[in-house]
Amino acid sequence: MATEPDTRGHAGREFFATRTVAEALAGFRPARRTPAETIPITDALHRIPAAPVTAAHPLPGFARSTVDGYAVRAADTYGVSEGLPGYLDVAGAVRMGAAADVAVSPGTAVAMPTGGMLPPGADAVVMVEYTAEAMSGTIEVVRPVAPGDGVIRADEDAAPGAAIVPAGRPLRAQDLGMLAAAGTTSVTVHARPVVTVFSTGDEVVPPDTAALMPGQVRDATAVALAALISEAGGDPVPGGIVADDPGLLEAALRAALDGSDLIVVSAGSSVGARDETAAAVGRLGEPGIWCHGLAIKPGKPTLLAECAGVPVIGLPGNPRSALVVFRLVGMPLVRLVGGCTQPPAAATVRARLDRDLASATGRLDVVQVRLSGSCASPVFGMSALLSVLTAADGYVIVPEEATGLDAGTEVEVTLYR
Repeated sequence: MATEPDTRGHAGREFFATRTVAEALAGFRPARRTPAETIPITDALHRIPAAPVTAAHPLPGFARSTVDGYAVRAADTYGVSEGLPGYLDVAGAVRMGAAADVAVSPGTAVAMPTGGMLPPGADAVVMVEYTAEAMSGTIEVVRPVAPGDGVIRADEDAAPGAAIVPAGRPLRAQDLGMLAAAGTTSVTVHARPVVTVFSTGDEVVPPDTAALMPGQVRDATAVALAALISEAGGDPVPGGIVADDPGLLEAALRAALDGSDLIVVSAGSSVGARDETAAAVGRLGEPGIWCHGLAIKPGKPTLLAECAGVPVIGLPGNPRSALVVFRLVGMPLVRLVGGCTQPPAAATVRARLDRDLASATGRLDVVQVRLSGSCASPVFGMSALLSVLTAADGYVIVPEEATGLDAGTEVEVTLYR
């Protein structure tokens, strides 16, 4: 990792430096990457290539027409116009899916379908709209063409040895089409990161608990985190609910190290519970805790660590705080461990705030908003309330240096998809 944690001892406790979100994204860079595996391209959508894929031969492989029309020598069309058409003899026609069996010589043309192979001697294709049959076997041409017009070169999609799919970028539908066009039916990709998710707290019970006892809450965070992990390309694995006992938590985390590429802990909301989580994580292995606290609202009590080669994220216990900070910091870590160096761009829109937003300098504020046309309306509520997130269409970030944003300010809204 790029930097060591800044720590100081006080009254038997260890305090770790609070980092900005930008520092966390730039500085917390665990070295762990998932291994490579080879899969069919039919299963490769959104997977991350472990190495560039190159073209074994030129693509499309032969010069072809991009329009319906006539293959010609461009020089035979120079100077033609509506008022002074040129005349060419039709020497034959090219059939789709077959090599051209007729050549273009001076003063001749060959009928072409879109996608047909350019015949020898031709260097352009004139669109059928700019021709007319003057008499049987002869066409008139009313618009000139330049060499290359209406034609795709044999290597215009890709030259031999050129990268057709880069490493580190999630494969899209068009990438899979390019691989298929090149005759590549399998691709070597990074394995999906195995992300083990733990919830902690004596009050937390499974979602299928029919009747809650006083003080109990169903575990909503783990289900939502699993969805975000899947969205980031990971394979979420439930670690279960661990009671507020540092010994039990340490044992559960230690047991998960061998089978995990990343561990996520949704910690209790109290200061004591957060301290217990930090203590348990700190004993798992070197280099240990990188930061315990992010300058963000909501989500300040976030822990980042690397233990025995496995990144560990400790999240706040409040569901909204946990999901906000995991979207900003956790999902990039899942992608990083999974070999993604070119993450997909977030969907955003521009809108204007319909009210003032207060903020404090030195922290990044993440404000949920509802969209109505070109207006963004902030949605407020306590950090424990998931309804704030479910009511929002996206979020606005108030940067660390700002003291707030005025009503009418144009903002970028990152959309939930």
